[in-house]
Amino acid sequence: MRPSFYPRMVNGPFDDPGLFVPFLFEKRAIIFDLGDIYSLSARDVLKISHVFVTHTHIDHFVGFDRLLRLLLGREKELYLYGPEGFLKNIEGKLAGYSWNLVENYTSRFALHVTEVRSDLMISGEYLCQKKFRPAREIKQLFDGVLLKEPALSVSAIILDHGIPCLGFSMKERFHVNIIKESIASLGLELGPWLREFKQALFDRQDPDSEFEVRYGKGSTKKFILGELAEQIAVVSPGQKVTYITDIRYSTSDAEKIVEFAADSDYLFIESAFLEKDRDIAREKCHLTAWQAGTIAGRAKVKQFILFHFSPRYTGMEHLFHEEAQASYQLAVAGQ
Repeated sequence: MRPSFYPRMVNGPFDDPGLFVPFLFEKRAIIFDLGDIYSLSARDVLKISHVFVTHTHIDHFVGFDRLLRLLLGREKELYLYGPEGFLKNIEGKLAGYSWNLVENYTSRFALHVTEVRSDLMISGEYLCQKKFRPAREIKQLFDGVLLKEPALSVSAIILDHGIPCLGFSMKERFHVNIIKESIASLGLELGPWLREFKQALFDRQDPDSEFEVRYGKGSTKKFILGELAEQIAVVSPGQKVTYITDIRYSTSDAEKIVEFAADSDYLFIESAFLEKDRDIAREKCHLTAWQAGTIAGRAKVKQFILFHFSPRYTGMEHLFHEEAQASYQLAVAGQ
């Protein structure tokens, strides 16, 4: 089955963290963390609709300036989420620039920023044409879910990095796999209509309702939605992608992550140190490769990807994978 989104790390394991997730058949992407993002093309950056920041240490947040620079003056609604203090962090970034000419822009560029606390979420809106002055602060209870759309949701947990640090999980409700050969046999072409078709399925639209396919240069055909779905689509369980970084290992946080990441298709998890340096890891509020592999095994993830290695191990990348794989196998065998 062809997945709906293709998560990939923005940089190498020794460089700034960032997970870029583009969507199939859509000019859209989300990103987890905003470290150095210069390796992303401007075309990719412009696809980003939602940004999820674990915490605002410079290696996780310095990319905000490039994102802002590329989106400035465009028609764009950008949604950002971060931990306690995030609103002030964003306002501090915005206050570092002069905005005396932005009222001349004709397009609407708005930042919708949400700060996640243990019990509530505080959201604010920042409009470019109004010089990014904060407006419309809204408070609501935090129930673990940050984003909920018909096709997917993004949830968060709060972990310990000496400061509150968010972990994120993205879950697709179900996956609609398109059979290209069937589309061709119906005389249709691939195109934006497929997004509308999938949306109709996610919205639980009446399968007996009429669905119009617009393709080519003005061509249209009408189908019964349920009959079309039977011919061109295979529905399967959705993907789950979990992103965890910058935490001090503790039994309580490990249990939280295991439950949160359970059965993920992909677990992206930091491992800044090797197990022989676990005391340094604890002091610096990071995981070891052994701890990361154990968490992945206990969570029964299908695949885990390590990142955020300390530069002290340059040239020793293989040791992280060997150590984490050994602990993963032990954790799986012990269940």
